[in-house]
Amino acid sequence: MTVYLLAGGGTAGHVNPLLAVADRLREREPDAVVLVLGTAEGLESRLVPQRGYRLLTIPKVPFPRRPNGAALRFPKAFSRSIGIVRELIAEHGVDVVIGFGGYVSTPAYLAARRAGVPVVIHEANARPGLANRLGARWAAGVGVAFPGTPLRGARVVGMPLRREIETLDRAGTREEGAAFFGLDATRPVLLATGGSLGARRINGTMIASADGIVAAGWQVLHIAGSTAEASDPGVDGYRFVPYADRMDLALALADFTVSRAGAATVSELSALGIPAVYVPYPVGNGEQRFNAAGVVEAGGGILVDDAQFTPEWFASTVLPLLGDRARIEEMGRRALGTGFRDGTERFVALVDEALGDPPA
Repeated sequence: MTVYLLAGGGTAGHVNPLLAVADRLREREPDAVVLVLGTAEGLESRLVPQRGYRLLTIPKVPFPRRPNGAALRFPKAFSRSIGIVRELIAEHGVDVVIGFGGYVSTPAYLAARRAGVPVVIHEANARPGLANRLGARWAAGVGVAFPGTPLRGARVVGMPLRREIETLDRAGTREEGAAFFGLDATRPVLLATGGSLGARRINGTMIASADGIVAAGWQVLHIAGSTAEASDPGVDGYRFVPYADRMDLALALADFTVSRAGAATVSELSALGIPAVYVPYPVGNGEQRFNAAGVVEAGGGILVDDAQFTPEWFASTVLPLLGDRARIEEMGRRALGTGFRDGTERFVALVDEALGDPPA
């Protein structure tokens, strides 16, 4: 019986691939022990128990970015976190630590190293975070979602995807998706989304462009985000929803997409062969531009800065494209050529290699 400790959390970008891997481990090894290390504040505190996994929590100890009181307290707090994880590793007889980045991963990697337990890392973003940059120095295996990710020993495995995306039959599910969202399955659909919270620039430009899109013969499925300050333009054929808990059906419908360029979004669209206009999140370290670079270079997407994604740009660049179905289909084929549907299996294979005795 293998005992796995999966470390990661805070955001959906860490939690979703973690859960995809946890599910695959449990499916193939029903007697395995799958534990998750996280914090009490992160998204994992809700999603991990809901999925039926035991969550072990440690204090959230952010790395200090400036000299202040928190920086003075950091060494002791961080050392304590490492000690807690090492005790958990010993208590549960952990065989391998699998990390996905985030606050809890750094102490998990260091504790595993001191305990002589192998570490396997998955990095979702093309520009890796601090925790994974550190852990990759001695990890037994490093899997990355995108080519060119600068981590030592990295192997491109793709993104561990949710099962409903990994197995999605887009053509076979299109009718169901159309019925669910109240759209016509026989007409093309442009999916616009800025993520679960929404994106002001995407929302504003899409609403301002509603009449032109519908006049071009397209429908729109606009997922505005749960906290978005946007309203339904009231145009026939334009479906405006604040949130969608069936993104598999939304992706089954999508013939073209406008979205942010988060690692999971780029990976899912590429795996399914859906062409897109990517509007990277303008705040942070710029990783979203790097996430989309490969599919854009291959011709499966268009990259535009947030500030440039205006109704005028949309009218001059995207509306003419919507009238060229042959080009859109070619973009879809090119996107598909950069994606992976089997990212979960490919990453789990790295875990097996680290253990040295892969399960049947």
